[in-house]
Amino acid sequence: MIDVRNMTKKYGKLAANDNINLSVGRGELAVLLGPNGAGKSTLIKSVCGLLRFQGAITIDGYENHTVEAKRLLGYVPEFPVLYPMLTVAEHLEFIAKAYRLEAWKEKGEALLRRFELDDKKMKLGKELSKGMQQKVSVCCALLPQPKAVIMDEPLVGLDPHGIRELKAVIAKLRDSGCALLVSTHMIESVEEDWDVTYIMVNGRIARVCRRTDLAPGQSLEDVYFTITEGKGQEDKP
Repeated sequence: MIDVRNMTKKYGKLAANDNINLSVGRGELAVLLGPNGAGKSTLIKSVCGLLRFQGAITIDGYENHTVEAKRLLGYVPEFPVLYPMLTVAEHLEFIAKAYRLEAWKEKGEALLRRFELDDKKMKLGKELSKGMQQKVSVCCALLPQPKAVIMDEPLVGLDPHGIRELKAVIAKLRDSGCALLVSTHMIESVEEDWDVTYIMVNGRIARVCRRTDLAPGQSLEDVYFTITEGKGQEDKP
């Protein structure tokens, strides 16, 4: 569903992403891990069509910059960027018009209730806390019912209720056949449902780990620290 092939992104002579290969299938939760500066956000922005790059990235076979690909993709950025003078309700209406959605209001209301925003519908974007902005960003990403969802540090800034609900939403999306790529530093937040993890170090994929690769008693956190603080060998998908 999400396919990245031989992708490189350079800023001058610096390779923020160096020959990245990554794939996420339908009904699969892929986790992107790595220390600060490893290149995770650059990779995510490239997949979402926000940066130019060398190589190939497709969403369900469509080149990622095309309208067809963008209709299939939902994106929750690390830092939510709302329109300051639009209300919460108007943000959803904007998304509905952009995607030409029909009969979307019931779905929108359900999302707002789930993330405790139903009483904030008339609040302007600039009046919301960071956590509330993050919740609106999630609602906007999910409203078109995308087939692939990319989230960059989605739990940062959320309150306990928001964290619980978003984790439940991620699990439900995975079970429904959605392809998910989630970048996070909160390893424990994805321990229950992940299928494959890509560990990035210095702009490259240092290790690809599937749940079935774990030894008895070994955790994803164990693998992560072995690679980032020990000596890991590059494992190409």
